[in-house]
Amino acid sequence: MNDADSVRMKFADRGSPFAGERHLKQTLEERRAMNLINRKTFERPDEVRRHMLRMMAMGAIFATRPGAYADELVKTPAQTEGPFFPDKLPLDTDNDLLVINDSTSPSDGIVTWVTGRILDPTGQPVRNALVEIWQADAHGAYLHSGSDNGDKRDKRFQGYGRFLTGSDGTYGFRTIKPVPYPGRTPHIHYKITRGGKHLLTTQCYVKDHPGNAKDGVLRGITDKKQLESIMVDFRPLTGSKIGELAGRFDVVLGLTPEDA
Repeated sequence: MNDADSVRMKFADRGSPFAGERHLKQTLEERRAMNLINRKTFERPDEVRRHMLRMMAMGAIFATRPGAYADELVKTPAQTEGPFFPDKLPLDTDNDLLVINDSTSPSDGIVTWVTGRILDPTGQPVRNALVEIWQADAHGAYLHSGSDNGDKRDKRFQGYGRFLTGSDGTYGFRTIKPVPYPGRTPHIHYKITRGGKHLLTTQCYVKDHPGNAKDGVLRGITDKKQLESIMVDFRPLTGSKIGELAGRFDVVLGLTPEDA
């Protein structure tokens, strides 16, 4: 049994919805990511797993006709990575940023589910895309040694997560609603790679937040449709008893992974 077979068996043993949907030929980076992705989600209490599957299922509703709406797709604009990509990755790098490893103490902030799909320019889903996100915690501090408010950083917040897409291009994260900090409106950083190739670095924002109009990075996007494409409408999650939010952010690449 090779490494990829072993990883696939681990997903199957955990009852992952991604079991059996992975290519056997993968880069070492992707294999390592797969060993980490979703570890807590499927080992933690059933409630977390059930919510994640629910959110992923909602995203899958839009996966029934890949490419059907290609004429309506808007290319997601590239944006700066910024200075606070983690200079040291956390020990836990899965898609649940609220709890680190087996901790029973969740991080501060409003629990938020962010899901979406990674699509090529024709609307086809991109499989095996590694989606990385990072953001400031509820106190405006990043998981970076040079971050402002570093002394107030919430050590219970993971600050960074990653997810490998399946055949429908869907991804999902449990995190907190992004907050503003001096100089920036609320946002979440995204980096998309596949097979070791960089495809896109961008950011998503809170729709209608008053700080958007003054944000220097955001004002650099002059195309109205592209600007609208990176705005996420975070709404109350139906049935949630703790005030959770949910938002959808689809990423449309400018090039197919093969052309990158």
